[in-house]
Amino acid sequence: MLNFDFYNPTRIVFGTDTIATLAELVPHDARVLILFGGASAEKTGTLAEVRKALGARVVHEFGGIEPNPSFETLMGAVAQVRGEQLDFLLAVGGGSVIDGAKFVAAAAHHEGDPWNILQTGGASVTSALPFGTVLTLPATGSEMNNGSVITLKASHTKLPFRSPHVFPRFSVLDPTKTYSLPQKQLANGLVDAFVHIVEQYLTYPVHALAQDRFAEGLLQTLVEIAPQVMGETADYTSRSNLMWTATLALNGLIGAGVPQDWATHMIGHELTALYDIDHARTLAIVLPALLHVQRDKKRQKLLQYGERVWGIASGSEEQRIDATIEATRNFFESVGIPTRLSAYDLAAPAVAAVLAQLESHGMTALGEHGDVDLALSRTILETAL
Repeated sequence: MLNFDFYNPTRIVFGTDTIATLAELVPHDARVLILFGGASAEKTGTLAEVRKALGARVVHEFGGIEPNPSFETLMGAVAQVRGEQLDFLLAVGGGSVIDGAKFVAAAAHHEGDPWNILQTGGASVTSALPFGTVLTLPATGSEMNNGSVITLKASHTKLPFRSPHVFPRFSVLDPTKTYSLPQKQLANGLVDAFVHIVEQYLTYPVHALAQDRFAEGLLQTLVEIAPQVMGETADYTSRSNLMWTATLALNGLIGAGVPQDWATHMIGHELTALYDIDHARTLAIVLPALLHVQRDKKRQKLLQYGERVWGIASGSEEQRIDATIEATRNFFESVGIPTRLSAYDLAAPAVAAVLAQLESHGMTALGEHGDVDLALSRTILETAL
């Protein structure tokens, strides 16, 4: 196991009817900007609960943050923060809204072009507005980490950034807020969390026994609850386990001190930016193909993953690896998410387009070994056709 320094200051308030705790969590003298996405937060009554909990505080609102939050839209929120002299942000929604809040928090304090935040991966962030979150869609884990991904629509550029200044001060997680989610978003959440775990786990052995078992337990949890999560009737047990597992999948614990991959995400980002495919769905396209192409370099962990998560323990190593990759693909397909580019009417020209984007964004040495160059990315994408 490698050396590591784990830090996460986010307070989690979990359970039914926890939105009321905003009355104490948000500073009493705060001038608040509520950030949200579409109309669902209003229709479900979540925004009304938030407004009630905030009481007599000065409160402004900014809606319309997209599923892949755009720089262009978020700069409108930055202008509102500066114009109204607001000093606290509250993100109400899923990972996209929370990612957007992180950018707004950093950009509001940033001198110069805020796009530099993305270009430097967050290295240029020296301070940020405080913010909290009310999570309504479990998927990305953004509610308990310091990462964000923002898209510049003008150039189809989707870039991540991180900064210790953009950890949420708190996150309110009420699983009942997932009851109104459509099946598509629930499926996306399951797959997004699953691939987050895999990216930190399925690399090569470094004798990090606790992280391995923790990751495997989280993966098994997602597989176990998927039928109930996707069932016709919402139930608190499966939704609460989904919400907490998605948070744990990317709050830094399972990745502490171990090698991480993230090539699936970087390639997937380009598919989203170019073709507007949901983030989780791009992951489902890329991961099985990547595992097949990288099977030799991931051999030991693939065999371990197959046995411990999927119970695949018989046959030759090659047969077991094939069965493990197929089990992963079948899991994604079982919740209604296709795993081939052809399912989105994409063929060979899309491969060339994604490679061009990867090259322009400097994504030419991806993966835990830094060996996923453009040639290997081409093979992965062609395998995903």
